[in-house]
Amino acid sequence: MFNQIMFSSGIQTPLPSVTNLQVESVNFPPSVISPASSNRLFLAGAGVQGLDIQGDFVISTVIGVYLDPNALEGLPFCGTTEELAESVPFFRQIVTGPFEKFIKVTMKLPLTGQQYSEKVTENCEAIWESLGINAYSDSHICEDCDPPPGAKLRFNKITKTFGPYRHYSRGHAVVRFLEIFKHKKFPPGASILFAFSPKGSLTVAFSSDDGIPKRGNTAIENKFLAEAILESIIGKNGVSPGARLSVAERLAQLMKLERRAETLILADKKIMKNNEVKEDATKTKTDQEEANDLSLGDKLAEEN
Repeated sequence: MFNQIMFSSGIQTPLPSVTNLQVESVNFPPSVISPASSNRLFLAGAGVQGLDIQGDFVISTVIGVYLDPNALEGLPFCGTTEELAESVPFFRQIVTGPFEKFIKVTMKLPLTGQQYSEKVTENCEAIWESLGINAYSDSHICEDCDPPPGAKLRFNKITKTFGPYRHYSRGHAVVRFLEIFKHKKFPPGASILFAFSPKGSLTVAFSSDDGIPKRGNTAIENKFLAEAILESIIGKNGVSPGARLSVAERLAQLMKLERRAETLILADKKIMKNNEVKEDATKTKTDQEEANDLSLGDKLAEEN
């Protein structure tokens, strides 16, 4: 069921064995390497995003969802595809869980960066409102404060300078997000890539084809924005119900296999324990018989 993957940093949690998915002529491989961490993630599902134009459903993008294999251990839910697809807590756990996620959005229709980013931030605002996240929930973050002396530096390909990782307030994060996309144009076949870290930062990258760059273009350190973008795709009212259903189906199968494997392991352990108990009982009986024989021998010796 699992394939062991080795990296220079050590051993990564084994990847589940999954197949690729072909959606509207867009191929999503079984695994990819995240441009944010260089870790390999598995394909959890894929589906289309579309819009209604005069009564016709027109596909605008195709979306692939990748997860860190640790996600399978962290998801406490297990059920049928239909149960998981309808479960808000299940997908909230995916959105907020402390493991890596990666989203690949491939264009079927041409879009400008401004069109895409404005629609995404509009969806994020709706999600924050539905979750009761107010405008001051992250106001403690100081945008004008100097970074701490030990802050790591990161090369920003947009400004062409080195700078510290910045924890943006939500408002600044939205502005930064819009800036990243402002002058971009995405023809059919181009892709937008989102990598989500376990701590909630968002790395954005772009690709003109099916390839995935080794590094992202920029990172935005704001958990609210990162989670809202992911929620806007696979959440209850996300833009891709097909991707949500695909994730539910594949994870239901994987968790069923994992549960079956755990059941077999527990059964094996029970058998081993029963065998050990039997061996101990046999040994105790043998020791007792030997002791009885010795006692009988001593008694006969005394009588003689």
